[in-house]
Amino acid sequence: MIYLLALLLGMVSGLRTFTAPAAVAWAAHLGWLPLQATSFAFLGHSVTPWVLGALALGELITDKLPVTPSRKIPMAFAARLISGGFSGAALGSAVGATIAGMALGVAGAVIGTLGGYEGRKRLAALFRRDLPAALMEDAVAVGGALLIVRAVA
Repeated sequence: MIYLLALLLGMVSGLRTFTAPAAVAWAAHLGWLPLQATSFAFLGHSVTPWVLGALALGELITDKLPVTPSRKIPMAFAARLISGGFSGAALGSAVGATIAGMALGVAGAVIGTLGGYEGRKRLAALFRRDLPAALMEDAVAVGGALLIVRAVA
């Protein structure tokens, strides 16, 4: 089960770079994800979820700006891969599967980045504007992240 959740969490990173790490940090902080004895214990500290949550919120806002570059440019794509790998590794570390979680998180981030791009592009064409598609993508990323970290608890 943890392997599937790491893949799905990586997909969330592909949609929104900071949403998955923020969700993992909040899950650790709230005691849903036992990271205390891992190298990811810092995610559960009192300030980490707030910082990552603020970054995630900022990303949700800046994503709608017309000057925001494509998620497929190398730097943005790499950030999503790193986020997916990090989040998957943190999730996997709770059960001693850090490397597998990282690999699945990266794979999920590739799927989420490319699939999210195509899905949003098609939805935007359907709606004849990007904002509704972007808001739907936000809902999938945030809602999915919440469901994933709750499934671990």
